[in-house]
Amino acid sequence: MESKTQNTLEMIKQQLAEYTLILYMKGTPDHPRCGFSARVVQALKACGTKFAHVNILENNDLREELKRYSQWPTFPQLYYKGELIGGCDVIEQLYKTGELQKKISET
Repeated sequence: MESKTQNTLEMIKQQLAEYTLILYMKGTPDHPRCGFSARVVQALKACGTKFAHVNILENNDLREELKRYSQWPTFPQLYYKGELIGGCDVIEQLYKTGELQKKISET
């Protein structure tokens, strides 16, 4: 059991290192499976930037471990350069103020 958790944690760290901007979400950008994920995808697409995504519904271990790793209990979770930016409310607020566009424009 411990090695499964360790493997999942390593996978998360690898994904965060590999992708500058990555969204852990329910579903995919083309087919979001929850309204909150859809709203974050909409904000990111409006910024015109490319982003990686992981469908957390396909991997229960990843979903549970990511909550512990980020100390953020809900999804979606958006990471930029390995750091958690936040979930839906935070992303929408950053987008409305223009901060999201500034933050991720280096992507």
